[in-house]
Amino acid sequence: MSNMSGCSTNKPRIEFSELQMQFNCNSNGTGDEIKASNRNGGTMDEFSQPFFARQSGLREGEPLAAEVLAAPRVRGALVHFLAVMGPGLAVMLADTDVGSIVTAGQSGVQWGYRLLLAQFLLIPLLYIVQELTVRLGIFTGRGHGELILAYFGRGWAALSVGGLAVAVIGALVTEFSGVVGVGELFGIPRGASLLLAVLALLAVVVTGSYRRVERAAILLGLFELAFFGVAWQARPEWPEVWAGTFDIPFGRHDYWYLLAANIGAVIMPWMIFYQQSAITDKKLGPEHLRAARLDTAIGSVLTQLIMAAVLVAAAATIGRNDPSRSLNSVGEISQALTPFLGAPTARIVFGLGVLGAAMVAAVVASLALAWGLGEVTGFNHTLEAHPLEAGWFYGVYAFCTILGAAVVYWAPNLVALNIGVEVMNALLLPLVLGFLIALAVRVLPRGVRLRGWYLWLVVVLAALTAALGIFGAVSGANLV
Repeated sequence: MSNMSGCSTNKPRIEFSELQMQFNCNSNGTGDEIKASNRNGGTMDEFSQPFFARQSGLREGEPLAAEVLAAPRVRGALVHFLAVMGPGLAVMLADTDVGSIVTAGQSGVQWGYRLLLAQFLLIPLLYIVQELTVRLGIFTGRGHGELILAYFGRGWAALSVGGLAVAVIGALVTEFSGVVGVGELFGIPRGASLLLAVLALLAVVVTGSYRRVERAAILLGLFELAFFGVAWQARPEWPEVWAGTFDIPFGRHDYWYLLAANIGAVIMPWMIFYQQSAITDKKLGPEHLRAARLDTAIGSVLTQLIMAAVLVAAAATIGRNDPSRSLNSVGEISQALTPFLGAPTARIVFGLGVLGAAMVAAVVASLALAWGLGEVTGFNHTLEAHPLEAGWFYGVYAFCTILGAAVVYWAPNLVALNIGVEVMNALLLPLVLGFLIALAVRVLPRGVRLRGWYLWLVVVLAALTAALGIFGAVSGANLV
């Protein structure tokens, strides 16, 4: 780690002011204490006084009380939750993107219900990972890339954002492939579908308000609820579902490959960057922690239920009649479902679900990259700024959106990479989870720091998940 600000030790602390936060070294040389500067020039021990304490009504020197971490005990608790809700739900709806839908569909076709259990087992892990971004965003007031830069140096920050960029471009290719697939279901030319999608995505973010962007993203993502209707119309045999869920073919390499893809479809680098930056942009404080956690928990359950619905629908229809069929795009899945669900239903219901998934994921992934680059390079990176005031931020968003659409337009056969993109996400897990856990241990104030038995639980689960994802990827490639 490089020395910062000319200090005698290379362990940073964070100093906060009304307008900015700069990283300096601890005066006692240990690097274990984080101080917060108030606007009067005083300092506060962050172990006792979190970053947003001024918003919580705490006076300087007061301890981090349990009441600060809880939602206000007022009759407007529901209003409080609805005001806080958004970052978790938006990122979780984006989690069920087009690549995830194709992965879940192929899982159901090829393996019936044998990968259904994995969808539910991944819910706690998904919540654990994203909940750490909630803590980091609330108690540091900084994005993920900015913390990596401050605590691990520019090289590691560049590596992390580089992995983010690869994951985002891969995600955008799958999202625009889904948009094209939906357009083709209704006879809309490829170019027209992509142009309309790009214009809609650009229009969403130029409002100069984070909250308006968040509402638009959630509204788009709610179209994914259509997949529950698809699963219901598939009429699965529930005894068959139960039996297949626990019939795990441990000795099959292709099973492990799809399991790796399912893991990569659940935890993606851009989700971590997005939610932490969104919480910062929304200016959530410690008094919002409980509501933000609930927002994340609801989203975690919802996104995996949607994945399960797609898997069940595919297993109950295509998987039962043609298990050897390979599905690489949403158009192929829709066409395969048509004989079982009826042409109008398959096109409209499935098309709405895919379109919602593609659009919300494109918004979230593109914003994650714009935020991540801004945090590492230092350019203005907030949705609260007008596009003319944050040109680089909006420019990165627009560039990666247009690039993703252009790649799909000029190389349409890339839709076959949907599952491969999810496997790539699984291979990035060691880097992504490693930084997240390290920051949660090192940066957070003592009251909410990752420690004790929960720390070891998180470490073990993260290590097992990363190892399983890597093993599945190399096993599917017949390298082991």
